Amino acid sequence: MIERRVTIVNKLGLHARAATRLAQLARGFEATLTLHLDEQEARADSVLGLLLLQSCQGKEVVIRATGPQAEPALAAVCQLIESRFDEAE
Repeated sequence: MIERRVTIVNKLGLHARAATRLAQLARGFEATLTLHLDEQEARADSVLGLLLLQSCQGKEVVIRATGPQAEPALAAVCQLIESRFDEAE
């Protein structure tokens, strides 16, 4: 298992569109990714689970990855978050 901490930087946080983009990306890898925020945990491939994290701008999440493609999956998800989910703000 590998993990990395990232900060949610987009203005709207992990809202529905961002959660959908993240889940679609996560499903493209042979890896299991989970996001951890405080005491909560959600699989990265679950839009509903991601929304229930209620992660807003400035929150730090820990992303954990396991599986054959753990490293590229983790890198891709972190890049998506750091790029503000490709949103303007």
